[in-house]
Amino acid sequence: MYGCRRSQDRLHLHAGNFLPSDGWWLPLPSINRVMILKATVALDAPAIARCVKRIAREIADHYSSINNLVLIGIVRRGANLAERIAGLLSENGGSDTPVGTLDISSYRDDSKGIPGDPRLLGRHIPFSLEDRQVVLVDDVLYTGRTVRAALTALADLGRPRSIELAALVDRGERELPIRADYVGRNIAAPEGQRVYVKLIEVDGVDAVLVGEQKPEPSPVKDRAKGS
Repeated sequence: MYGCRRSQDRLHLHAGNFLPSDGWWLPLPSINRVMILKATVALDAPAIARCVKRIAREIADHYSSINNLVLIGIVRRGANLAERIAGLLSENGGSDTPVGTLDISSYRDDSKGIPGDPRLLGRHIPFSLEDRQVVLVDDVLYTGRTVRAALTALADLGRPRSIELAALVDRGERELPIRADYVGRNIAAPEGQRVYVKLIEVDGVDAVLVGEQKPEPSPVKDRAKGS
C-alpha cells in the first residue's frame, strides 16, 4: 500500500505517504517523460483545497472591494489555480474576478527568448491592467526568477495600481529578493529533490509531491542500447 488508490479512473494520493519505490511517471510536454523517485505526498487533494480556499479568503480580506481586482495565472498550473481562486472569490454573491494567463517562456535568463518581442510572448489577458490591482498566481515559488520574468512581462502590458503574488507552495531558497504575499504552504525540499504540483485540470489528480527526478531514456537511446 503506497498511499494511493484509484476510484472511477481518478488517482487519489494521501499526504504523508510514500509513492512506490520503483518511481512514479510524470508526463511532461516534451519528447521525454520524467520519473519521480523516492517521492512523498506533501499535500493531498483536501489539503490543496484548504490552501486555495485560505489564499482566496486572505485576498478578499485584504481588499475592501474586489471590483478592481484581476488575477493573472502563470501558465500552466498557476493559470488553473487562478481560476479556482476566482471561483471562490465570486461565491456568496461576489462579482466575477477577471482572470488572465501569462506564458513567460519568452522571458527567460538563458537567451532562449527575446525579451520585449510580442511575437514570442504567449498571453491571454482580455482586459486592461491600467490602474488595476493585480494578483499574480503561480504554483511553486522557488528562486524567484520566474516571478521576475512575469513582472517584466506585465510591465509591457500596462501600469497596474499594485501587483501582489500568490503561490500554492513556497519552497524557499530564493536567489532574488522576491516574496509571496499569499502562500498556501511552505515546503522545504531536501537537496537534490524537487517539488511537483499536480492538478486535476492538467494531471488528473490534485497533489504536491516531493521527490527526485529521473528522465526516461529517449526511444533513440533505447534502440541504440538494444542494437
